[in-house]
Amino acid sequence: MNYLEYRFLVLSDLYRIRGNTRFLPFLRTLIFGDAYRYNFWMRTCQFSIGHPALKVTLYPLAWIMLRHYTYKLGISIPYQTQIESGFYIAHSGGIVVNANSRIGKNCNLSHGVTLGEGSRGRNKGYPTIGENVYIGPGAKLVGAVTVGNNAAIGANCVVTSDVPESAVVVGVPGKVISYAGSEGYINRIDYEDKIRR
Repeated sequence: MNYLEYRFLVLSDLYRIRGNTRFLPFLRTLIFGDAYRYNFWMRTCQFSIGHPALKVTLYPLAWIMLRHYTYKLGISIPYQTQIESGFYIAHSGGIVVNANSRIGKNCNLSHGVTLGEGSRGRNKGYPTIGENVYIGPGAKLVGAVTVGNNAAIGANCVVTSDVPESAVVVGVPGKVISYAGSEGYINRIDYEDKIRR
């Protein structure tokens, strides 16, 4: 990851929260915004580990900060996880993501969400989340499930099979109840041109 890619990821996460990317909102959110602090240090670990000079200077600090916020906020998302731009954590607490999971652009994670490994059977593997996906509080996605773009996963839902695009899934096990999708849950996704300028 180069600096421009890192900057874009950090600012896209900020834009999803604040609706702008100016310095003062960034500083305020970095100081007081719990979930954003986690995102920032996770992205900083991803960036600094790949650069020889930063690996021995910035990376140790970023790793320590990430570990600190892992315990303080109850969020466990390894920095190796492939997470695209506009990642939004609504509330901290009880969030566990396997490092081999893949998360697309503009994903919303709520508290109590697990993206976990399936270690045997037909679902052996890790979740893949599409773009513009909303995952509600307490939802569990286990194994090699693919969640299509614009889908919404309801609170406390357990997902063990693939979710089609724009589906709304609820229950245990998760069942599709409509194709209204995540519209209204996923906001502030018009950051591409504003950040790259």
